[in-house]
Amino acid sequence: MTELFASFIHYAANLPWFELVAMLFALIYVILAAQGSIWCWPAAFISTALYTVIFYDVLLLMDSALNVYYLVMAIYGYQLWKKSSSTNSAQSKAHLAVISWQPRWHLKACLILTAISFILGYIMANYTPADFPYLDTFTTVFAVFATYLVAKRVLENWLYWIVIDAISIYLYIEKDLTPTAVLFIIYVFIATFGYFKWQALYKKSKAKQINLSQPLES
Repeated sequence: MTELFASFIHYAANLPWFELVAMLFALIYVILAAQGSIWCWPAAFISTALYTVIFYDVLLLMDSALNVYYLVMAIYGYQLWKKSSSTNSAQSKAHLAVISWQPRWHLKACLILTAISFILGYIMANYTPADFPYLDTFTTVFAVFATYLVAKRVLENWLYWIVIDAISIYLYIEKDLTPTAVLFIIYVFIATFGYFKWQALYKKSKAKQINLSQPLES
């Protein structure tokens, strides 16, 4: 870990400005998302626009394609959260309305996504010059789904991100994207925080619903 951070400091001195900006806005995005702030989406748009170019340059082709998807989802997420806040009360605007999906639903989703990852990974391995085709495809496919869960405000999105970010750390170290690897180490901790933060919001929302559903005493 010490060597990794030492490498990060050395690399940062000669870091291309666009990677530094991409890192900064990516970090802003995940922090604001963990807090449930709608402003996470503009930050995501800027970051993903830059990372689309960065990942293409180092032949992480699926990651590059993923960031094009992120651009679209940044717009979609912003519009969805804005619509949700405009239809809710002033109190609910201050806190994200979090939902949760059943474990069996996530299990089915993971099985389908894993199958898709192997199929696309095979194509990338045999018909493109992509590095780490299977791992890169796995993180890309699951990140597509996890980003959709963020936009839909599903609590469990953070569990997906913890696994995705942990695998991505290895990929970025191998591709000598040390600052981005450090960024994803930070992501793991923020994703863990985000899960517990959203879980608290979810429990608060459920408790409020239960109280509202109880009949008033005469």
